[in-house]
Order: sequence, then C-alpha cells, then structure tokens
Amino acid sequence: MSTIKQFQVTFDCADPERVARFWCEVLGYVITPPAGFATWEDYEGSRSPEDRGSWCACVDPSGAGPRLYFQRVPEGRVVKNRVHLDVRVGTGLVGKERLAVLEAECTRLMALGAVRVRLLYDGGDDSCIAMQDIEGNEFCVD
Repeated sequence: MSTIKQFQVTFDCADPERVARFWCEVLGYVITPPAGFATWEDYEGSRSPEDRGSWCACVDPSGAGPRLYFQRVPEGRVVKNRVHLDVRVGTGLVGKERLAVLEAECTRLMALGAVRVRLLYDGGDDSCIAMQDIEGNEFCVD
C-alpha cells in the first residue's frame, strides 16, 4: 500500500475566486491558470457564462504547502467548520512576544476582510486568535 504524499484542502463558498485571492494574500499563495492558458482571466473567459466562477485554486509557489481548491456551492455556511486552517505565525514564541506577533497578523488579515472572533489565551504561553475569512469560514492565527 502506498503512502499518500499530497492532498488539497477544499472550501465550499459562494465566490471561489474572491475567497482564493483572500487566501493567496494570507498565505503568499498564487493562482495558477489551468494548462494551456496564460492567465486565470484567459481561462475564465474561455468558459461558458454559467460555468464562470464555479471554482478557483491556488498553490504554494514553493511547492511545500497543499493546494487550496474553492468550489461554488448554492447554500451558505450554516454551522461551524468541522475542519479549519491554523495560520502558524507564532511557532516557537511564547508569552507577550507570541501575543504581539499574533495580534500583528490579526490586524493585517482584518485589513484584507477577515473578522476577529476572539482571543484564545490560557494565561500562560499558549494562545491563538480565532478568526473568519471573507465568507465566514473559521480559521486560527496560531
């Protein structure tokens, strides 16, 4: 039996390209066009009007992170995510230094349209900030 080496994370959403571009800004990812197209816009322009905007994907340009795939669905989110991303900016930091880095990243992401939900802090060295992306999907700045 072979070991799986790659996976992608899929988001259900109303506006795939908008959400993909948000996550590109968060993670430093890029949207790459499908094979045979010079740009994402060229690809979208080649599709029928009813299929335009039905999906978008972005990748880590270094190849280290998983591909993120965004697909349009008709229904909105109605319950808490069962899976979420942790944006790891405070790895190895503790206490006030960690909190300062988390707060700075939270501020940057709010300028992109993210919403701060709450600070999760145990009063010691462990902390993260729960947030929502531009369509309400939960994630943490960790």
